[in-house]
This record gives sequence, C-alpha cells and structure tokens, in this order.
Amino acid sequence: MRTARQGIKAARFVVRQLRGRGHEVVLFDPVEVRLPLIDKMYKEYPKGTAPETIEKIAGWIRASDGVVVVTGEYNHMPPPGLTNVLDHFLEEWFWRPSAIVSYSAGSFGGVRAASHLRDTLAELGMPSIPTSVPVPKVQDAFDDDGTPRDPAWERRVARFLDELEWYARAFAAERARGVPY
Repeated sequence: MRTARQGIKAARFVVRQLRGRGHEVVLFDPVEVRLPLIDKMYKEYPKGTAPETIEKIAGWIRASDGVVVVTGEYNHMPPPGLTNVLDHFLEEWFWRPSAIVSYSAGSFGGVRAASHLRDTLAELGMPSIPTSVPVPKVQDAFDDDGTPRDPAWERRVARFLDELEWYARAFAAERARGVPY
C-alpha cells in the first residue's frame, strides 16, 4: 500500500457524509489494520482461535447492514491490499449490499477497477448497488480530512447514499426473515 496515498481523502469524505445521515460508520483502513497476506480465511480458524484483528473485523462486518468499498485503480484493477482484505472473509459478507467509490489520479476515476470489483463483491455475496461514485483526479478533489474542494461532491454522493440506504434496509429486513441457506 502506498504511503503517500490519496484515496483516504475520498474515504474520509464518504464517512463524513454517512455520519451526517446518522449512520454508525467504521472506517476500515487496511494500512492501519495491516492484515497479513491471506493464508487462512476467517472461517478456517477453529472458533475462538482467529487472530484478534481478524476476529474484530469479522464482528464489524457481521454488525453492518451495508459496505462502501473505496478502491484505487492500479493496472485497471483494485489494489492487492483491498482484495486481500476482502478474501479473508466470506460468509460474513453475505446478504449485505455494497457500494463502490473508485478513484484515480487521472480523468477516469477508477472506473475500470470498479468494474472488476463488482464481480468480486457479487461473488462474496454482497452485490453492489447500480450507482457508483468515480473520483477523477482524487488528489485535487478533497482536503486531507475529506472536505470536498467542490461542494458539488455532496450533491453527487447524495443519490448514491440514498440508493445504498434503500438496499441496506431491504437486505436487513430480508436477513431478519431468514436467508436462503
């Protein structure tokens, strides 16, 4: 993971917007958590023996009604640190909608990585909502704390979050009724 990363600004912006809507949000930052390269999935540990960090993350996932995934684009793909995090878990992700914020330093905003990520998220049982938020030139879009430099970002992300909230409510209601398996 890059040390002079810019995508954290976009993540902080989304966290701020979600909290402004009254949601409890955990910003799971792979740089801070530092999961090892996957050797065993969480489900492969006997109950109570997973490393503390992995157990903590599994708890966050199970407590969530939806997940916003913020991804950069490297060689048209999501970064390996992100896929490593996703691959540590499986059933924990099931039956939760996901939403994708992608970014790049260039003008495409990470849309090619977002396209690949949709397939991965669906395979993990957390299909992504139709709307996404590409952030071109992320280095210029937000201040370090996630404050948008153009107030139009708040309008752009509003529909995206409205949609995620709708899917999260629908999925939560169905999970409460039971899941297919």
